[in-house]
Amino acid sequence: MFYGAMKIVLGKPIKAVFRPWVEGMENIPREGPAILASNHLSFSDSFFLPSMLDRKVTFIAKAEYFTTPGVKGKLTAAFFKGVGQLPVDRSGARGAGEAAIKSGIAVLERGELFGIYPEGTRSPDGRLYRGKPGGLARVALATGAPVIPVAMIDTEKVQPVGQVMPKLSIRPGIRIGRPLDFSRYHGMEHDRFILRSITDEVMYEIMKLSGQEYVDIYATAAKRMLAEQGQAEKGQVDPPADADA
Repeated sequence: MFYGAMKIVLGKPIKAVFRPWVEGMENIPREGPAILASNHLSFSDSFFLPSMLDRKVTFIAKAEYFTTPGVKGKLTAAFFKGVGQLPVDRSGARGAGEAAIKSGIAVLERGELFGIYPEGTRSPDGRLYRGKPGGLARVALATGAPVIPVAMIDTEKVQPVGQVMPKLSIRPGIRIGRPLDFSRYHGMEHDRFILRSITDEVMYEIMKLSGQEYVDIYATAAKRMLAEQGQAEKGQVDPPADADA
């Protein structure tokens, strides 16, 4: 009920103001479980996609959004619960992965839609990065749910990192691909080569839908390299503190 209310509060303004376009809506099943595997360009991806779907879709959010104390913290928690986000403790990499998998399985066992970003984090530069093989593939094999590739288009241009006000002149889009069936791999969820194969197949479909340049490294590694590069460039530009001594 709260989700429906939040969808009215957020969904209608999003549609009216940004006018997102959608292709492939017919690929979303009217009922039954399915995994929506999407590229991740912007924080707003988790709002644009649900606002355009008739069915509820549940994504995963870091636990801090739900546990921050104070009035602001309670409002933030209520907001994320209202838009269908599930809290996952990311304090440990392995623990976070297992928690995400269990959460996804629970959503799908209820016959609902589960949304996941295989890259694991937002793209730092608009390119598509290597998908992480654990969560997506294991949830798909554990539940038998079809995987629907989704491409978010230009959402990173609506509100670039560091910009407070969104650009109303940008009209983002969503391309939804045909469902992928991985039932041929049933019972092989512990085979890391199978998990990688499934993930790569999904990422290839997302790449075709999005038109993004593909980079065969993890986005987390790319962010780390960009940060190190930025620090190195800053070190070259800034003179030592005692340069004029």
